[in-house]
Amino acid sequence: MKLIINNASTSSRLLGKNEDEITSVSLLIDGGKIAALSETPITIESVKTIDAKGLFLSPGLLDPQVHFREPGMEYKEDIESGSKAAVKGGFTAVVSMPNTTPTADNADTVRFMVETASKKGLCKVYPTGALSKGLEGKSMTDFSALISAGAVAITDDGKGVQNNALFKQALVSAKHLGIPVLDHSEDETLSNGGAIHEGEISKKFNAKGIKSASESVHVERGCGYSLETGGHYHVLHVSTSASIEAVKRAKERGANVTVEVSPHHLLLCDEDIAIKSDGTLDANWKMNPPLRSREDMLACQNALVEGVIDAIATDHAPHSPEEKKQPIEQAPFGIIGLETAFPLIFTHFVKTEKLTLGRAIDLMSKNAGDIFGIRCGRIEQGEVADLVLFDLNNAFTVTPSFFASKSQNSPFIGETLYGETHTTIVAGNIVYSRGNI
Repeated sequence: MKLIINNASTSSRLLGKNEDEITSVSLLIDGGKIAALSETPITIESVKTIDAKGLFLSPGLLDPQVHFREPGMEYKEDIESGSKAAVKGGFTAVVSMPNTTPTADNADTVRFMVETASKKGLCKVYPTGALSKGLEGKSMTDFSALISAGAVAITDDGKGVQNNALFKQALVSAKHLGIPVLDHSEDETLSNGGAIHEGEISKKFNAKGIKSASESVHVERGCGYSLETGGHYHVLHVSTSASIEAVKRAKERGANVTVEVSPHHLLLCDEDIAIKSDGTLDANWKMNPPLRSREDMLACQNALVEGVIDAIATDHAPHSPEEKKQPIEQAPFGIIGLETAFPLIFTHFVKTEKLTLGRAIDLMSKNAGDIFGIRCGRIEQGEVADLVLFDLNNAFTVTPSFFASKSQNSPFIGETLYGETHTTIVAGNIVYSRGNI
């Protein structure tokens, strides 16, 4: 199939150049790849053409952390609905976490995810394999078998690994296999079954709090083990200033450490948790790690702008409305994020000139892919045509009906944003057009 995109704007950085300037581009897609690039419109008779004047052309985004819930919890989300949410948000690839039912701690479950995504998914789904059997933190899985089945990384995400020796052993084994270990950093003796960040808000509403140190002590552990073993340690959804400082120090010492941050930890803190009409806290603002203090939020923002952060991840975690209507102590952790991630970053960081557009997209594409050895993030001749057209000029409001996900558990409903997805293309095929999913 051939496809032409004419008159788009893009960043020269995304075209493989050193500068980050907005430029005009047209391109021809043939056989799923970018066959030609031009500064002027391309005309070929009988070839489908998109006039992209007024739209921004980006490489497809890659999300380093999503929960698609299949197998086992398809009432929350499945691979098909999750991939619909992804392409609506401009993501052409995602990395899915192993906390499914059954757990992705064996080759058959990982292979099931790969095969289901190839049949039902609209985007590319790269599964991870569990670090420990059953996510119990007791015995290590067969990393080689998981990788052979299609896993791109190892993690017990959904839980922190409490056994220090096991975690260190995992870093050593993963290093030999050339893959990263992704860490949900949580010392459960310090999080102690809490619901929200331990601070003034938890005290005011008499909610059990989660200490900031519950994250940072495990980040410090992982950084230290990475320095000792040379293993690639990746910090999932960083949320505290102490964690960021630990990552900074480790990087300065040459550790093989990368770190991601989520839009909600960049833009919300515990003071922002909504209060329901009955005077209790709204569980749509409950996630793990929790929304931290304002100081932690600002530290995450500074780390993003200063280049400490390697990638942006949504931690897309769907739950049913009934689950999220429960009191905040009983409701599950997690919010959705695929459809709102780019608009949030564009509106709050690019439009405010904290980040250039090219750099913001790198954090959500090329840089994210580099963590897993996945090639993406550039608009160049010969590259796979994973592309997205964004409407950067017209505002839209996030409503419950906006989401393609099965779930609507988002704290950003009601926000007016810029950067809505117009068209998403995966391997040369149009998989999303605004209003048609």
